[in-house]
Amino acid sequence: MITATNTMSQLQKQLDIIGNNLANIDTTGYKKRQVNFSELLSQQFDNQPVSDQEQGRVTPNGIRAGVGAKLGSTHMMMTQGAIKTTDRELDIAFTKENQFLQILVDENGVQVPRFTRDGALYLSPVNDGTNQVSLVTSNGNPVLDQDGEPIVFVDNFKEIQISANGGLTVVPREGMPQTFNLSVVEVKKPQLLQAVGQNQFGLPDLAELGINTDDVFVSLEGDLRGEVSIQQRALEQSNVDMATEMSNLMLTQRSYQFNAKSISLSDQMMGLVNGIR
Repeated sequence: MITATNTMSQLQKQLDIIGNNLANIDTTGYKKRQVNFSELLSQQFDNQPVSDQEQGRVTPNGIRAGVGAKLGSTHMMMTQGAIKTTDRELDIAFTKENQFLQILVDENGVQVPRFTRDGALYLSPVNDGTNQVSLVTSNGNPVLDQDGEPIVFVDNFKEIQISANGGLTVVPREGMPQTFNLSVVEVKKPQLLQAVGQNQFGLPDLAELGINTDDVFVSLEGDLRGEVSIQQRALEQSNVDMATEMSNLMLTQRSYQFNAKSISLSDQMMGLVNGIR
């Protein structure tokens, strides 16, 4: 009963992760999470003398009895999602894995950088009395340029062009065009990214972990600008596969039912024992 109870609590967490993947199947740039299980605890019973070990046996001698399984780890799968053409000039899609757009998020009055692959961008008026607009995400967070500053320009343009290497050109109705470079980073260790909601990712306390920022991500600027791979007028779809997630959901539900049934049978057996006594 204890073994089944331990396993059921971990299977419930797997069901939650699968449900979250399915809920974000239409979320732009979403990356699914995969679950790995490990044995919670095992006990070794040395019930065979070493001299009697079978010839050709490849497993360790004796019997190991486990007490359930636990959620060993969850991994974010960074595989590329399908590219969907939208013909909207402010839509961009990354065509390489591990590349993210850097944005600015207000958290309790503090401006902190975040990463996202959601390329559905918009223009928001700047509340300073001028005729300027700021490039923002669908949540209203400013998009940064390679210098770490929000992208702001005058609202008198006739066209916005975004090149494959992340160069943004604002073509005005009159005068010279303005150029910006989108702040794009390449994450070397995506498993360190923490999902903070609204399709955004943050970083843990790297100083506490003893990890340098350069070991986690690198800003693609200067000579590295050519590594950026962006497609304008398109969006990257979620990499969640409906068939795979539904299969995992059914298998997890069956495992949950099996463990629940074992608890029920154990309870009946103890009831029989008590009746006999």
